[in-house]
Amino acid sequence: MKSVLKISLLGILLVAFASCQKNSRPNFQFMPNMYESVGYEPYMESDAFNNGVEAQLPVDGTIARGHSRFEIANTNEGYEFAKANLTNPIDSVNIDEPRGKQLFEIYCGICHGNKGDGQGNLVKREKILGVPAYNDPGRALTPGSTYHTIYYGKNTMGSYVNQLNEEERWQVVHYVMKLKSDLEAN
Repeated sequence: MKSVLKISLLGILLVAFASCQKNSRPNFQFMPNMYESVGYEPYMESDAFNNGVEAQLPVDGTIARGHSRFEIANTNEGYEFAKANLTNPIDSVNIDEPRGKQLFEIYCGICHGNKGDGQGNLVKREKILGVPAYNDPGRALTPGSTYHTIYYGKNTMGSYVNQLNEEERWQVVHYVMKLKSDLEAN
């Protein structure tokens, strides 16, 4: 008797499960937007703002973390002003020469040479030409002119503001000045 009851109960459950499935229409979904979400692209137009892409633009006057506003213009006059007036704000206690050397070799040595003699690998292979040595007589390097050049770039050299933060740029400037004095001593 117990086995007949178990078999009949099992049959009723199977019939109940089979009757609930209807292949002609899909099952009900709770929160369908979670299953079929809309894919948004970073620069696609949006109805949420007036001009369509306002949400993706930074707020006016903001500065990215790790950066500060550089008030000297990217002009020849700005270069001359930086050359004459800009000095390294990092005091001699906080100068990390091994780190400045490492950053210089990563970002600058490929063109300028690890000694600052203008004989980097790209110059030796004649991929770029005209990279002067730091001790050239017609070239009056100062910390300000070097920082301005790293910040904005000059001639065929591009800007390194996105690769180096402010403190790292000043570490490289200090190392460039050291290389210049080493070349002038020899």
